[in-house]
Amino acid sequence: MTEYKLFAQRVGLVGIVNLLVSLSGIILLPILTKTLPIGEYGIWVQVIVTITLISPVAGLGLPYTMVRFLAAEKDKKRIQEGFYSIAVFIVFTSLAASLLLFIFSEPFAAAFLGDRADLIRIISVILPIECLNNLFLNYFRTFQRIKKYSFFNILYTYGMVALVAYSLLSGYGIVGALISFLIARIIVFMLMASLIISEIGVKIPNFSYLKEYLSFGLPTVPGNFSAWIVNSSDRYIIGYFLGVAFVGYYSPGYTLGATVSMYMAPLGFLLPAVLSKLYDEGKEGEVKRYLEYTLKYFLMLAIPSAFGLSFLSRPLLITLSTSEIASYGYLITPFTAVSMVLYGVYSVIGQIIVLVKRTKITGSIWILAAVINLGLNFLFIPYFGILGAAITTLIAYALAFVLTAYYSFKYLKFNIDFRFILKSVFASIVMSLVIIKWNPIGTLNVLIVIGVCAVVYAAILLILQGVKKQEIAFFKELFRI
Repeated sequence: MTEYKLFAQRVGLVGIVNLLVSLSGIILLPILTKTLPIGEYGIWVQVIVTITLISPVAGLGLPYTMVRFLAAEKDKKRIQEGFYSIAVFIVFTSLAASLLLFIFSEPFAAAFLGDRADLIRIISVILPIECLNNLFLNYFRTFQRIKKYSFFNILYTYGMVALVAYSLLSGYGIVGALISFLIARIIVFMLMASLIISEIGVKIPNFSYLKEYLSFGLPTVPGNFSAWIVNSSDRYIIGYFLGVAFVGYYSPGYTLGATVSMYMAPLGFLLPAVLSKLYDEGKEGEVKRYLEYTLKYFLMLAIPSAFGLSFLSRPLLITLSTSEIASYGYLITPFTAVSMVLYGVYSVIGQIIVLVKRTKITGSIWILAAVINLGLNFLFIPYFGILGAAITTLIAYALAFVLTAYYSFKYLKFNIDFRFILKSVFASIVMSLVIIKWNPIGTLNVLIVIGVCAVVYAAILLILQGVKKQEIAFFKELFRI
């Protein structure tokens, strides 16, 4: 029970942090959409998409590799060697990527960013800092320094939000906002670097484990890149065919639907380190139990959220952005929300592939999903507009989920409570009828109906015994209720 209790407490802390991180995008959304013309907002979305593309690819999968290989490590010298060999290598690869981005800034901007080559040049400066910050955050994740990780994640997110919001409200536009983004990243970088150095000291690495790390990390790069294609490349294709204004129409609905993934974020953060340690210690039964509980309680929250966001999309988007954006983007939210439910299930089941170190399978799955997603986007977007992009995203996530489940269960099977899933869906449908009947308009009414729906869903789930008495007792003990 002690191990479960510690895990639950960490999930609770990281869950709160990730809720705040997820809400940061919602907080910044009205500032962006109400201070920038729709075209410039679309350019801002493309800028963020570009940063999220290049930084994981430039890291070559090494930050996550550190989690897998050093989570159970106690030897300080090996920790130093592992961390600094990865850090030095990431500096080299990220600088190379920055240089290429700077050199080709003009043609890249002409194709996707409304000829704003100046923004691409700023991104090239941000990139190395972003890559190292990702590594530093994963250092705290690896050794489960959850309080420090939480502090820096909040600072990392809301420092950026505060500075970007100040720049926009002061009239400095996109350039000022992006420079503020850079300043926020530099501040957090300096703080995390100083703390890590104080903990493990400084060491010149001899790269003795780098080959092993790269053999694990490199196969994840095509998968990560392909996952980005599925998640974000539609913005580029929308911008290419329809113009950056339609990127601005598409992104808020997508952002709203993607908030479903916040339930998986704390579990996805903690599971790799926890499961790797248990699996390496031969505790396969414990691994299965963690996976069973994680999947069930993710779905318990994600399924009703997907239903609720789908039916509340239009009034929420009117509140968070503009009526014009809401009229275009409200149909995007349901497809994105369901996609994120599937992605959450994939994230749980996919832990098995990581445990058995078969990352090439994951890479191959995402490459296939990306190829299909790209092909369908080029077919659908010119004819169906931004709705076509949302449909292809759902198809790609469904494919990744099915294939991952098929291969994962070849190595390790755990129980999935399908009866609970049906009960959750039924309760969510009843809850949705309340939204349809209420048809809330205005911020206050939306908040009231959300509260009512939460009570309705929970009551129906309890009546249907979706959560068993022993499970309630287990979690009461877990959280000392």
